[in-house]
Amino acid sequence: MKYLAAYLLLTIGGNAAPAASDITSLLATVGIEAEAERIETLIAQLAGKDINELIAEGTGKLASVPSGGAAAAAAPAAGAAAAETKAEEKKEEAKEESDDDMGFGLFD
Repeated sequence: MKYLAAYLLLTIGGNAAPAASDITSLLATVGIEAEAERIETLIAQLAGKDINELIAEGTGKLASVPSGGAAAAAAPAAGAAAAETKAEEKKEEAKEESDDDMGFGLFD
């Protein structure tokens, strides 16, 4: 991912076809040691392709993927919220009791 991110940053910066040396130098500026083999693989896969078209194509593919589970996730979240509320009430009660154990009150 870091190699792809570097490639995308370079293309956004105006370099239409970043070379391996460009990616390596960009990663070096933030202290990342680059693996030449991975960079060469990335460049080979993206050679001759428009990055904007690839992103648009990928976005279209992601839109067709069912994400489901949103309704199922909401029900446990509601139950967890109720449990958290009860836990907070118990903590508050515990705080009040611990003040009594100190041996003096605010208005004594």
